[in-house]
Amino acid sequence: MNDKYKPKPDDRSDNVEKLQGMVQDTIENIEDAHETMKFSSGEEKQNIKEKNKRRERAIEGMRQEISDEYNHNQHN
Repeated sequence: MNDKYKPKPDDRSDNVEKLQGMVQDTIENIEDAHETMKFSSGEEKQNIKEKNKRRERAIEGMRQEISDEYNHNQHN
């Protein structure tokens, strides 16, 4: 088999930092959405609220993954 087609090794060494950046970006998106809500009405405002709820659930998942990755890195 040609070396060109070998899969890359799994490098998880910087996953915690990447996930932390993703959490920070998502928090900023939530804050921006709160500002947008000030100028929104009705259905738009409801859509923003729902999207922010999804973002908050995503943050919870990312924080759990950060914890998992951190623990994995500590044991390896």
